[in-house]
Amino acid sequence: MRIGFIGLGNMGAPMARNLIAAGHDVMGYDTVARPEDIPLADSAADAAKDAAIVITMLPDGKILRAVADDIHPAMVEGATHLDCSTVDVDSARTVADGAGARGLLSLDAPVSGGIGGAQAGTLTFMVGGTEAAYAAAAPLFDVMGQKAVYCGASGNGQAAKICNNMILGATMIATCEAFGLADKLGLDRQAMFDVVSTSSGYSWSLNAYCPAPGIGPQSPADNDYKPGFAAELMLKDLRLSQMAAEAVDADTPMGQRAMELYAQFVEDEGGKGRDFSAMLPRFSAKGRS
Repeated sequence: MRIGFIGLGNMGAPMARNLIAAGHDVMGYDTVARPEDIPLADSAADAAKDAAIVITMLPDGKILRAVADDIHPAMVEGATHLDCSTVDVDSARTVADGAGARGLLSLDAPVSGGIGGAQAGTLTFMVGGTEAAYAAAAPLFDVMGQKAVYCGASGNGQAAKICNNMILGATMIATCEAFGLADKLGLDRQAMFDVVSTSSGYSWSLNAYCPAPGIGPQSPADNDYKPGFAAELMLKDLRLSQMAAEAVDADTPMGQRAMELYAQFVEDEGGKGRDFSAMLPRFSAKGRS
């Protein structure tokens, strides 16, 4: 399959490499990254030309809209625009409407699994769009990931992603708070993990991604909190969740507070460039205010 791939950063490049390894004809483009092992076009429109599917992996909705305006006129009628960025729901739906007006199929398919999942081809895709578009892209989900969930109409993939990450942000904060409290109560971290990981406090944040170094499976905490999922990306997703909540008048106080705490951590407390689980040393260093 001829595939255009626009956005070859930390996530996009390994996804494109997996497609190449599976035998697909990939033409990439990025305004900054120039990986030597991926064939590169001179522009986004050139990468999209003659492609059956064009994949985008971009930083935000504003850039996605601009790139869509650039590539859609160059795409062959009936081709599919598969956007794997994490953006606001309105941008996803606007791009889908623009694609449909030009006779193109489109999907919003943000991912979960981070850089490691992109490299290993074990991402999970949350997919919104038509069933026909989903069927066209399904073989690529099998190459780049281990699971794809069809969530319904355009924008629903983004909705699923931001709801998932709102839960993740809040539960990571709760997990880090609990370790901080355990420390001050004199409870050994390993003992806490052994109890909570098999009790009602069980969560992905604790059991699979424990923020305490040397406890549980290997995680960024064991690598000085070098990011698997950076705190600033969690902040981005939490802001998207609150933007969506405001748009539909949803009451999300825990999501709102998680956003505020990550904003404080990233913008005022040196959290930028650290893993989102680095909230643990942040809480450990603070007293009750």
